[in-house]
Amino acid sequence: MINKRKVYCGADRLSELKAVLDGRRCGLLTAASGIDRFGVPTYVHLSEEFRLTVMFSPEHGVHSVLQDGSWSGEYVDPETGVPVYDLPAQGSPRISEALSMCDVVLYDIQDVGARFYTYVYCLTYLMGECAVRNIPVFILDRPNPISGDLSLAEGAILDEGRFSSFVGRYALPVRYSLTCGEFASYINDTHGIGCELHVIKCLGWERGLYGDELDLPWINPSPNIPSVNCAVNYIGTCLIEATNVSEGRGTTRPFDLVGAPFIDSRRLADRMNSIGLPGIYFSRAFFKPMFGKHAGQACEGVQLNITDRKSYRPHRAGLYLLAALSEFEGFEMKPESLNLRYGTDALTREGTFDPAKVLESEKLPLDTYVSSVKKYLFY
Repeated sequence: MINKRKVYCGADRLSELKAVLDGRRCGLLTAASGIDRFGVPTYVHLSEEFRLTVMFSPEHGVHSVLQDGSWSGEYVDPETGVPVYDLPAQGSPRISEALSMCDVVLYDIQDVGARFYTYVYCLTYLMGECAVRNIPVFILDRPNPISGDLSLAEGAILDEGRFSSFVGRYALPVRYSLTCGEFASYINDTHGIGCELHVIKCLGWERGLYGDELDLPWINPSPNIPSVNCAVNYIGTCLIEATNVSEGRGTTRPFDLVGAPFIDSRRLADRMNSIGLPGIYFSRAFFKPMFGKHAGQACEGVQLNITDRKSYRPHRAGLYLLAALSEFEGFEMKPESLNLRYGTDALTREGTFDPAKVLESEKLPLDTYVSSVKKYLFY
């Protein structure tokens, strides 16, 4: 049996907040991954041991059953009897009503460490709304499942002035190597949110550890992130969302599979493997998505197989893969969508791009980011 590191998340330390939470009305932003180490949801602990009055729902819903871009709608949770309010991209029109029922707000969701993942933007929106109402926010921190090693941070720094959106709000790289508590502390300070923020830290986690090296259950953070390796590949293959090529949604291997009916799998696999990217090899893939792009159609493409996480750079692989796909007749790119995911228009302003030159241009801004974020690290 593989020895895994014993880690206690913020949710496992909820009892330490007893003096703070007793008698106070608690709001909770959570999803299916918001559980303790024994699988008990944080909302159950709050409703049974304290005074849960409101829940806030991110994309995919409180139980993480909805597909991308979907919210549950307002309702009363049958298990706890409390109202649930959505926090969509544009914010909630009923946020004042919801927060009028809270004395404190807690956050407990497993992040995946990718700038285009939306949960942290629900969090920072809620932090801003709590700040103007003097409501403290407590983050029940969790490990970054793709490690918090800052040497693995990757990607362009998002241009907030032009490309800030719900799939990338702040000037961060694609892989930012922070926990959600560190992320929130950094944004709270650098963007002047002014929230009274408290982070209940993890115990036992070290920055270089991945989620499947811990003795914690893996609950899919969202329907299409079924594994740690998928979360790693997501850093690169999420760019494929901005094309007419399937990123594997509707299959059992989302973000590990990439393809379309017009792709020649042998040609693409040979092209990608000839580049010699470390830590990854591309095998030919044949699949038929059940939903999403090319649903019900036979697709060819590649499967991304990680062989060495230390040397693998998924963002780099994603850029080379995007360039290789663009060589196929029938390929289409959605420039605006790609700009939002990449963070600048460097991939679209000239119609084509050279991955090597793009990666070189990312280095200096990335180094500046790493230097600026170090004082916000908890681990």
